[in-house]
Amino acid sequence: MDRMDARTSPATTPSRDAARRSDDSARKVLLAAPRGYCAGVDRAVIAVEKALEQYGAPVYVRHEIVHNKYVVKTLEKKGAIFVDETEEVPEGNIVIFSAHGVAPTVHEEAERGKLATIDATCPLVTKVHKEAIRYAKDDYDILLIGHEGHEEVIGTSGEAPEHITLVDGPEDVANVEVRDPEKVVWLSQTTLSVDETMETVGALKGRFPNLLSPPSDDICYATQNRQTAVKQMGAQADLVIVVGSKNSSNSVRLVEVALGAGARDAHLVDYAEEIDESWLEGVGTVGVTSGASVPDILVQGVLEWLAQRGYEDVETVTAAEESIAFSLPKELRRDLRAEAKAAVEGTEDTDRTEGGKGTEGGKDTEGTKG
Repeated sequence: MDRMDARTSPATTPSRDAARRSDDSARKVLLAAPRGYCAGVDRAVIAVEKALEQYGAPVYVRHEIVHNKYVVKTLEKKGAIFVDETEEVPEGNIVIFSAHGVAPTVHEEAERGKLATIDATCPLVTKVHKEAIRYAKDDYDILLIGHEGHEEVIGTSGEAPEHITLVDGPEDVANVEVRDPEKVVWLSQTTLSVDETMETVGALKGRFPNLLSPPSDDICYATQNRQTAVKQMGAQADLVIVVGSKNSSNSVRLVEVALGAGARDAHLVDYAEEIDESWLEGVGTVGVTSGASVPDILVQGVLEWLAQRGYEDVETVTAAEESIAFSLPKELRRDLRAEAKAAVEGTEDTDRTEGGKGTEGGKDTEGTKG
């Protein structure tokens, strides 16, 4: 898809534009559903909150727990400390790995630093990691479709660096080299545009006809559902406002999907106050959605901002119902501070917590309640 064309080409006919602008009183908002937090993000954020509640501050988090400014700032106020590298965490402390996942080398760094760890990797990202491990074990060349430098791509690539080649979009396909064209499989980052990913897969199959697909979709259900809702909404909207941070891959993709679906204009904002009132000129229908790492309080702020400017009528556009929930990381059932202290001291103490709880060799002992 040519993104510039999607923004400037006549996605709507002149007569349709005229009809849209003919009655300023017919202002309304189309609110996408589902939107906002997915199960993996919810799990990761709660993991940080629970760790702070159980162990007290500080709790360190390697990279942003999810890609959202508001969430990170809120957790910082509660006592979370975000770091770029594991080595920045003082020994004997707790470090949480973000929802995007980490490479095995990061777990090794934490062990060397005598850190207690909580792995908040989204289970759907973990699924891709396991696929990479399995195909590498079978000696496949793995073509990982994703964006260079994204934390999820770095983590997945780290599972089998000698087998994985990054493919950053359809234009990158011509550069791909493999050892055996008969033994190639593709995997993908979970937060990509479904349409662009399949375009990339099509181009790869043009070069490697026997390209193997993963056993199930790598692009997560939440990413797909939010894009489907925006496609339905974008065809009817003059303007689409996506609430999300600029470093959020799935939020950025929603802007692209909205333009591709026929929206005349689309913008990404973190907060309502970032909306430019000039965007509303000649606009009858505004579509509103949010990325998978965005709390709904930020969407409500946008709706209030629009209501103050005459966009009070809100209609929900529902693409799917979501009921998926993930259990919290198992590490939250253990006394991690006692484990970290024991590692630093080089001793084992299986009875450091109330009620006879303890740990032994990094595993729950019988005295530990689940």
